[in-house]
Amino acid sequence: MTTWKIVKRPSPLNSYRFAMTFVLATALLPGLAACNRKGRHVEVNYVSAAQATLRDQVATVYNHVGTVKNGERVEVLEREKRFSRVRTASGLEGWIEQRYLVDQQTYDVLQKLTQENLSDPVQSPAVLRNETNLHITPSREAEHLYQLSAGARVSVLKRATAEKQPGVVPESARVDRKTSVRAAGAKVPSGPVLEDWWLVRDSENRVGWVLARMVDLDVPLDIAQYAEGQRIVAFFALNQVQDAGKGGTGKPVSQYLCAITEPHDGLPYDYDQIRVFTWNVKKHRYETAYREHGLNGVLPVTVSTENFEKEGVLPVFILHVKDDSGNVSERKYKLNTPIVRRVLAPGEQKQAPLRTTHRR
Repeated sequence: MTTWKIVKRPSPLNSYRFAMTFVLATALLPGLAACNRKGRHVEVNYVSAAQATLRDQVATVYNHVGTVKNGERVEVLEREKRFSRVRTASGLEGWIEQRYLVDQQTYDVLQKLTQENLSDPVQSPAVLRNETNLHITPSREAEHLYQLSAGARVSVLKRATAEKQPGVVPESARVDRKTSVRAAGAKVPSGPVLEDWWLVRDSENRVGWVLARMVDLDVPLDIAQYAEGQRIVAFFALNQVQDAGKGGTGKPVSQYLCAITEPHDGLPYDYDQIRVFTWNVKKHRYETAYREHGLNGVLPVTVSTENFEKEGVLPVFILHVKDDSGNVSERKYKLNTPIVRRVLAPGEQKQAPLRTTHRR
């Protein structure tokens, strides 16, 4: 006797539900893989310390399981009060203090800052006095990612000012600032104490803001000695001349443009005067070939060369100067040693600058 078994075929609706369940599960697998065992989503952070220790547990006594370095990318698997458990690109896992980590947003802001200023003209080479952080904005409270070591060489690009202590103005600081600004012949500003910041680029093309007092501009000693108590904020080698010297052995000597200001933080301009130092090949010394005061100068200053037909190819420099309405205009100058002259734009009227020549 033959026994027949009746098999119930799945309905089209059940088949559709099964297929959709499979598709959704497949789509969720990457997301599930990005979660840790406690169900928390993995974050990407970056190490903001020069070097930090990874430990096997959050306790007073722990084992050292590895180290991570500045700028290294890690995945955050867990967070406690002060620590995070992270995984490095090599798969190493351990606990690290959260103060040594910054988030993806901080990293992205620094990358954008770098891209925006990667081709900016260098205003001065400089050396860092101490270990220094590269901040995303000119502020002590701003986030930072990279740390530069003491003695690191950087390129100065721009200047900015920021409140030293937001909302706090010590009386002594107000008195000192009034004295210094009045000596400069400017109006006494009211409000909080300001400090200068430099936007710098390091040897690895990383860009960020550092306190100006942490930076020493690498001004040649032959030029720095003529600062006369002023602060050189930017300098440029315009060209070189040959000096045979007393012994008859020729050597190239650079001629310089310097942007200068009063030696005080928080001024409303980047520089208020320029000086051009040319080399006297007969007397073997620098001379001030050109000086101009009263500028409301804004960095950057740019230097290049230009062909002036009969005069030939000469070094030129362009200043950016702000007027009383806040509008910024360009002023071009040329150096035909030892004479510096304005190069007027079409329709621009010639103005008599303050020009002096000094022996040194």
